[in-house]
Amino acid sequence: MRQAAENGKADSCATLALNMYMDRPYAREVGHVGESVVDATSVGVMVGHDLPPDVCTSMVHWLRKGGNDPVSALDLFRTSALEGAAYCRNEGFEVVGHLKDFKVCPQCKNARYCGDACQKEDWIAGGHKATCGTYDESKKR
Repeated sequence: MRQAAENGKADSCATLALNMYMDRPYAREVGHVGESVVDATSVGVMVGHDLPPDVCTSMVHWLRKGGNDPVSALDLFRTSALEGAAYCRNEGFEVVGHLKDFKVCPQCKNARYCGDACQKEDWIAGGHKATCGTYDESKKR
């Protein structure tokens, strides 16, 4: 994703910025640009966004690189985040909320659940255990 964004692919730049906004696993580390030519606080895009300044600055960098208007894109990201969605990995659960409110699998940092009971149920049923990538059957006692 980062390589495609560095090459200026508009969809990759926007996706990377969105993943950073949603605090998807590892997105903020992958998308971090360090010292940038623009400071997000100086262009006023941080108003209304609960983001660290360095994350916002990196997002502005990627959005501009992809040819997007950072203010419009960030407002769209914020609107989408405030509406919420069903982020729970356990199928059949229709809990709608904000991404930050869903518990992340402590091993893979990818799957999200609406609560501990839901995560345990999915693990016991073999759903996430089969795809987690961190579960080693040989270490099972």
